[in-house]
Amino acid sequence: MGFKSSDPDEVSNPRMLNAPATIGDLIELRISRRLFLGGAAATAVAGAAGCANSGPSRAPGASFTFAEIERAMDDTHHAPAGYAADVLLRWGDALFEDSPPFDPMHQTAAAQRRQFGVNNDFIGFIALDPAADGSARALLCVNHEYANAKMMFPGVEPDYPALLTKAHCEVEMAGHGSSIVEIVKRDGKWRPVIPSKFNRRITAETPMSLTGPAAGDDRLKTHEDPEGRTVLGTVFNCAGGITAWGSYLMAEENFHNYFGGELPDGHAEAPTLKRYSVGSSPRFVWGRYFDRFNLGKEQHEANRFGWIVEVDPFDPTSTPKKRTALGRFKHEGAESVIAPDGRVVLYSGDDERFEYVYKFVSDRKYVDGDRRANIDILESGTLHVARFDADGTLQWLRLVFGEGPLTAENGFRSQADVLIETRRAADLLGATPMDRPEDVEADHRTGRVYLMLTNNNRRKADQVNAANPRADNKFGHIIEIIEPDGDFASTTSRWDFLVKCGDPADPAVGATWNPATTKNGWFGSPDNCAIDPSGRLWIATDGNAETGAADGLWAMETTGPLRGAGRAFFRAPIGGEVTGPRFADDGTTLFLSVQHPGDDGTTFFERPLTRWPDFSHEMPARASVLQINKIDGGPIGS
Repeated sequence: MGFKSSDPDEVSNPRMLNAPATIGDLIELRISRRLFLGGAAATAVAGAAGCANSGPSRAPGASFTFAEIERAMDDTHHAPAGYAADVLLRWGDALFEDSPPFDPMHQTAAAQRRQFGVNNDFIGFIALDPAADGSARALLCVNHEYANAKMMFPGVEPDYPALLTKAHCEVEMAGHGSSIVEIVKRDGKWRPVIPSKFNRRITAETPMSLTGPAAGDDRLKTHEDPEGRTVLGTVFNCAGGITAWGSYLMAEENFHNYFGGELPDGHAEAPTLKRYSVGSSPRFVWGRYFDRFNLGKEQHEANRFGWIVEVDPFDPTSTPKKRTALGRFKHEGAESVIAPDGRVVLYSGDDERFEYVYKFVSDRKYVDGDRRANIDILESGTLHVARFDADGTLQWLRLVFGEGPLTAENGFRSQADVLIETRRAADLLGATPMDRPEDVEADHRTGRVYLMLTNNNRRKADQVNAANPRADNKFGHIIEIIEPDGDFASTTSRWDFLVKCGDPADPAVGATWNPATTKNGWFGSPDNCAIDPSGRLWIATDGNAETGAADGLWAMETTGPLRGAGRAFFRAPIGGEVTGPRFADDGTTLFLSVQHPGDDGTTFFERPLTRWPDFSHEMPARASVLQINKIDGGPIGS
């Protein structure tokens, strides 16, 4: 998510880096091909068509009724007939009474800290008690994934990135993190509330606490924080989550982008940093001006990123907490669900080619209605990593120090090491390398979990496996995980394909869709997803431009005869990516993020592909949050 159009083909998993196939790999490959070209393949296709393994049925009348939009690409956004899509918040918009007007030609860090941040991503919706006049109120919790200096600042094109100054970097830092904004609904539209006691900006410099098993470990200690318990800020926050007790989870993804400089020769952290690609391709020049992002001056700072951050959105003075029990990797998504026995289960993907899917199960049980009892429930629990077997079974493998290969003989001293080196621990357990696992969304009503696998153009023919069956997978796929009897805490699950993305008219692509999918309904590169109040799945894309159309949002049934049929609902402006789909509790508003509009990786502030949403030569292209409403006021999609 973000940067993807210009990313190199990042791969850091040593199991997949030009390694010859092992005998185990070849056996798995033969089993996979035999099963999936035979009976299992037929089952998967039938399932996608709504026959076998179609899951629980839903009452008639819940199907989508909107008129699909066309596959295309232009300089603005599009929603179906009968719907209004309005900008709610833009980069630089005021959040406080003292917020200065947005002045793109003269930006400062002080101003950006009082304004809506850059490249909004995840959106969380938390309903509040109604206003005095009866109007609906809520909090929006919005991640700001990353800053793109080329599109943010005038005058840097002649010699980018050499022309980036310390002041530029400070604005970038201030634009990261999140915005928490109170909104109110009047006359059918939501509006920001300014002033509000809830409004808050979190940035790359906001003090945060490290908690859980790795907190205070020597490998998290720095010159500025010799206790290893306080870190400044959060970066590259992609998809996230809202918990049952009303906290806001921010997932740190591509943190490797921020660290430059040269690590001292022979330093003990070198293998760990390499496994996370730290130092290999920094996209920011922060290390030029700030020692904590310079590997030559501070070797442990990178270990303090790659976590999930928990925020109390009801208290703007509270200290965010990085929950180390949830593991360290390039987190995409942090959605949680309550298991039948009361434990909290949280799913997350590691968004890189050939990385893994994880599930955390809390030690303590959720106490309904007692926020104080739940506020630190993510402090302790068991992290698992997924192994997808060719017979349709999914094993959740425990990442626990002292169990299996996670011992001193393999270089682990404690559970802190297992969590700091989550990727290496998962390597040793034999987890399944996936095609860029991104958002993961659980449906508490059905026990089904939906996993977005965006793409992987680096997978070779001898590296395919049952759950990632296509080499050079440019278009990605969606996997449905079936938890037994709705027990999300189970260590054994089932899995199946929902769809394999790409053009179904091209046999070489190997796509599988419900036959009802139209020429507008198929897509590539699924990324974020959401489940609406009717239990239907909505999928946002990042990379659909590879199919010749803009990124957007598609609706999809997961049960019944239309299971696996895509339906085009929203289209982003050229260069933009759709992120963070989130429904208001009553289903009558859909909130969407559009990030990096007008950017194809070669563009600059002075020459974007579009100046959406202002369409003014005085304004750059601006990432924004939209609200989509049905003009007649009914539920979205129906």
